[in-house]
Amino acid sequence: MRKKITTVLFAITTAAATAQNPSIVFGTPLDAQTVMQEAAALAKKAEVKTLQTWEEGRDKKCAYFFEELGEEMPFRVCVPKAWDGKKKLPLVMFLHGGWNNESSYLDENDKLMVRLADEHGVLLVSPLGAHSSYGNRLVLPAEFGKDKEVEETLAKRNSPEMMREQELSEKDVIKVLEIVLKNYPVDRKRLFLCGHSMGSGGTWYLGAKYADYWRALAPMSGPFVTREGYPWERLKRMPIFMSEGTRAGASLQSSRQLRDFAKEYGLNLQYKEVDGDHGQMVPMILPDVFLFFDQFK
Repeated sequence: MRKKITTVLFAITTAAATAQNPSIVFGTPLDAQTVMQEAAALAKKAEVKTLQTWEEGRDKKCAYFFEELGEEMPFRVCVPKAWDGKKKLPLVMFLHGGWNNESSYLDENDKLMVRLADEHGVLLVSPLGAHSSYGNRLVLPAEFGKDKEVEETLAKRNSPEMMREQELSEKDVIKVLEIVLKNYPVDRKRLFLCGHSMGSGGTWYLGAKYADYWRALAPMSGPFVTREGYPWERLKRMPIFMSEGTRAGASLQSSRQLRDFAKEYGLNLQYKEVDGDHGQMVPMILPDVFLFFDQFK
């Protein structure tokens, strides 16, 4: 049965598998190297506008013009108050969950995420993701271990319109990253990626496809990844901190299955559960996420 499902999954994707840029069955056909090169070229000439500031300009809502989409695309950047303007900073990129934007999670719980980034001395970046899910086409109930649901979801979310939306979303994240790398002195050996729910799916997807960027990953409550058709080998040396809420409902069982698979596969994965539901678990686990990233400073 698994062989049949795997065959179907690979037939759905339009990406070509290569050793350098392996296909991801639930992603887009975009070539990672091309996306990175185009984003770096944009960063050299892009006009970055400041739309709003907080904390004496240390916390900014910015925007750049996304030509393919024909609109200004917002993103949020927060620098530590103690930063001297010269020292290279570690960078944490956060991917928000569905029905949210680049500021939603940063403003929740009295700006807990912003305060933690400040305390830990990291540059915090939060892109919008161009109105879609960062290139990852998996949504509930298509979680890890649910092969039938994955197959059905990918079959439904494979139209040219849907794929185009995902391509733009994927590109937006990489464009924002390159813009920030161009405009701030970032320690490129300490780039971290994390996200919650839909953003967790984005972390799994972009974490592997663009693995050359990241030092470590932290997906939170969102096991939107597949056993087959995903380049697990690219994450063999990538430290991963995966978390879930014990009252998160549907995703809890899938997260536990993913945890067990990752350990069997030999990934460098830490796993933690907290006593909260899908949304409640975020403020509970965020301090641990930043402590996890501290290990690699």
